[in-house]
Amino acid sequence: MDVVRLEVETTERAEMVEVTAQVRAAVRAAGVASGVAWVYCPHTTAGVTVQENADPDVRRDLLLALENAVPLAAAKGRYRHGEGNSDAHVKASLVGSSAALLVEGGAPLLGTWQGVFLCEFDGPRRRTLLVKVVAG
Repeated sequence: MDVVRLEVETTERAEMVEVTAQVRAAVRAAGVASGVAWVYCPHTTAGVTVQENADPDVRRDLLLALENAVPLAAAKGRYRHGEGNSDAHVKASLVGSSAALLVEGGAPLLGTWQGVFLCEFDGPRRRTLLVKVVAG
């Protein structure tokens, strides 16, 4: 299967945008009954994660925890990257740039409360996620 490009518009500097439906559609279109779906974020200030999608407070809490751990202005010292988004680079590294989803029955195997999210840390922007489904 070819790589599927998902385009995602973000509206905040930091937010988590659920893309589960788009990932499910990409897996379905691949026609793979069993395998792995890779969801990859090719950006250095955004990431991808699998997390609870039922309670929006979980997303808020995750973003709050990341902001507390890696604030826009460092508590000690100074960030040196000249664009002013060093915190976003660190947060993206902590979250990670990809997620591997098992595929069975032509669909990603996600838990009852799980969803797939683009994590924006330097928005608003237009972001791309890449999905590749491999039979296995």
